[in-house]
Amino acid sequence: MSHPDCRLNLGTLRGVSSVVGPRGVGASPGDKKSKNKSTRGKKKSIFENYMSKEDVSEGLKRGTLIQGVLRINPKKFHEAFIPSPDGDRDIFIDGVVARNRALNGDLVVVKLLPEEEWKVIKPESSDKETEGAYESDLPEELCGSHLQQPLKGHDDSPDVIVEAQCDDSGWEDGHGSTPDVLVDGVGKLAVRVPEMGKEDAGVPVTKDESTSMTQDTSTVPEKSLQRSAKVVYIVEKKHSRAATGFLKLLTDKNSELFRKYALFSPSDHRVPRIYVPLKDCPQEFVTRPKDYANTLFICRIVDWKEDSNFALGQLAKSLGQAGEIEPETEGILTEYGVDFSDFSSEVLECLPQGLPWKIPPEEFSRRRDLRKDCIFTIDPSTARDLDDALSCKPLADGNIYEVGVHIADVSYFVPEGSELDKVAAQRATSVYLVQKVVPMLPRVLCEELCSLNPMTDKLTFSVIWTLTSEGKILSEWFGRTIIRSCTKLSYEHAQSMIESPTQRIPEEELPPVSPEHTSEEVHQAVLNLHRIAKELRKQRFLDGALRLDQLKLAFTLDHETGLPQGCYIYEYRDSNKLVEEFMLLANMAVAHRIHHSFPERALLRRHPPPQTKMLNDLVEFCDQMGLPMDFSSAGALNKSLTKIFGDDKYSLARKEVLTNMCSRPMQMALYFCSGVLRDEVQFQHYALNVPLYTHFTSPIRRFADVMVHRLLAASLGHSAPPDVEPGAVQKQADHCNDRRMASKRVQELSTSLFFAVLVRESGPLESEAMVMGVLNQAFDVLVLRYGVQKRIYCNALPLRAHHFQRVGKKPVLTLTWEPEDTEQEPVQQVITIFSLVEVVLQAEAAALKYSALLKRPGTGDHLDLQDKEECDHDRDLEQED
Repeated sequence: MSHPDCRLNLGTLRGVSSVVGPRGVGASPGDKKSKNKSTRGKKKSIFENYMSKEDVSEGLKRGTLIQGVLRINPKKFHEAFIPSPDGDRDIFIDGVVARNRALNGDLVVVKLLPEEEWKVIKPESSDKETEGAYESDLPEELCGSHLQQPLKGHDDSPDVIVEAQCDDSGWEDGHGSTPDVLVDGVGKLAVRVPEMGKEDAGVPVTKDESTSMTQDTSTVPEKSLQRSAKVVYIVEKKHSRAATGFLKLLTDKNSELFRKYALFSPSDHRVPRIYVPLKDCPQEFVTRPKDYANTLFICRIVDWKEDSNFALGQLAKSLGQAGEIEPETEGILTEYGVDFSDFSSEVLECLPQGLPWKIPPEEFSRRRDLRKDCIFTIDPSTARDLDDALSCKPLADGNIYEVGVHIADVSYFVPEGSELDKVAAQRATSVYLVQKVVPMLPRVLCEELCSLNPMTDKLTFSVIWTLTSEGKILSEWFGRTIIRSCTKLSYEHAQSMIESPTQRIPEEELPPVSPEHTSEEVHQAVLNLHRIAKELRKQRFLDGALRLDQLKLAFTLDHETGLPQGCYIYEYRDSNKLVEEFMLLANMAVAHRIHHSFPERALLRRHPPPQTKMLNDLVEFCDQMGLPMDFSSAGALNKSLTKIFGDDKYSLARKEVLTNMCSRPMQMALYFCSGVLRDEVQFQHYALNVPLYTHFTSPIRRFADVMVHRLLAASLGHSAPPDVEPGAVQKQADHCNDRRMASKRVQELSTSLFFAVLVRESGPLESEAMVMGVLNQAFDVLVLRYGVQKRIYCNALPLRAHHFQRVGKKPVLTLTWEPEDTEQEPVQQVITIFSLVEVVLQAEAAALKYSALLKRPGTGDHLDLQDKEECDHDRDLEQED
């Protein structure tokens, strides 16, 4: 997480900065010079004052203002975006001043700039650079990650995020060249990175001379203009205002600032640099600052005035050495506002105090007793919070089965309004890291009281169907139950059963089974479930569902050190699909039940269709590449991805790249209250292509599921109807959405952290990679062995020259390699989208930084002959175009 100290200067042409100190206004570097001038006492504003709530409300009603969540590009941190309400191209926010002190993730209100100040997108630029850089917004239903977490199954989209790279030249590509991205339109505030030792110089930033403040856009095609705006109000500061980073002394030892403040430089370049009082710093820091050069600190922003370049903050904690897993992990959790503190005594007092706990006798009369049924769990082998179980019982007619999904009745142990309920609602989700989990609920509840451990009586909520082997539902039942799981299967156990339908699996290869049942009985139940699941899955995709499977990274860890020993791409197999189908079926069934019972208060989950502009760009790209893709619906897209590619290695790699591209226009799936969203067309779940959906199957780790359990209980008459307004349900739904997104980011960053440590400890790592984007001085690759995306820069390679051109509409980058000796001729290599290349990942000097380098052509035998011929043929076609 550590980075070179490359930071936007937050000043503008309007003047120099000042700093607000703990007891009032502190001196800015420019104050001494202006003491005796007529402007004495006046501070020039760098940022605009925010609009009043009344004006904002009126502007939103009139449509002159637009509200949205701010996304700051992690690769180009001077660029920010909010979604366009009409689903068109994102609205561009250019520079820190235009962001007006809003941070990534904040809910903001913006005002559009005049059209002559909109961003102009040059035709030779890369489309994907005109939108906010997305950090994996795929909903879990689209990629299957609702079944497992990284610790449990490594299935929550842990694609490594390519961080912004910086050096003192001021360009975020880290190589000192002019960025090979879009030439922006107008009014762009130049990015000026202060020279080392001049971070508080307060020098006004000059604009890029190549762009003017205004321009004539009347002759610019509409598709080449991107609406641009400025932030005028922050509705909700969703960013935690916490950051990890490093402390530095100010360089001007004679300044008043030097005696009061140190400079905090955040690792995340989207966060401003921060002045922190010296009294918050370690005592030896002023006299021995180099001792702390590699120490990671947590700092919280407490103020950021409109007349100040930098924010003011308080140093919260010293984490430890940068680059070490635990300090970095704590920093990630803190930055994203994850509560990883111990549960309070007030919370723990809400739980049953005597263990082992026994089900009260009265519960047996209130519930359906299923303890004699053959019920079992299927989870990752390391799972400890088992919240779902399955059963499958053949009925008299051999073609009809009674299938049950049994979910831990967490709501029984979490009384509504209790301290336990409040903290669970606030945490909203468990957070799964590579090496551990931060639970939503106390571990005694997650792993003992609620977990459906084998051969133990457990309280559950069940959905039981009577259905045919073809998956046709004949009847449906919901209710509270008591089960006794007969065994704990891993996905590997279930997979071996599926792959050996007629072969008896030795007892020693299976987990213990309760005496009331046999391993053969469990084996047959798994086979029956698998057969029905295949039919359900086939019908689901015939009905228009979409699935985008992306490469997901999992790790093997050293038991003593906790360091990664190796990694692998997680394989999604039939046993995973089996569980997925029945969890989806249960979630859909419960959604219909609670919406029918409480049409104004049901907590549901919707998935909006893809962003229009990004989807149109993808359609155009596929046309240019000669790929016959149909994007008219989710089902059409899924059919295209299934049919267009063969099974050879090159085709599968192309499918991975295209799947990754298809994920970019996808929007987040969101919890919502049915009484707040009036248009039921918007209830639709795009990826699943169903009208109603919710989350019911994971209440141990998701508070939304606990809320749904309570609604289901009320719909069955087990409790009073919900006495809560739709607005209150929506507020909790919004909070669940925020925390799930934060959890997803933390999981991704945890994977990124461990992979960076693996590269450092075990690298360099070599792999095949496929090109997925070509710029004029760099190209992006998907590293196939590890599922990570990296950018490779031409000027980091031993090239004699490189040349960018468009052949037809396809971007082509021709590399001319320097000969390894003087007797050889230079070697040319053509890079275009879907080129298959060999790359080397190697650690950099900065902690947790690694780069990707292209291997010289002919130095690796990574392709077999067939692959080489296909690749060469494809390149020839591209060059002919």
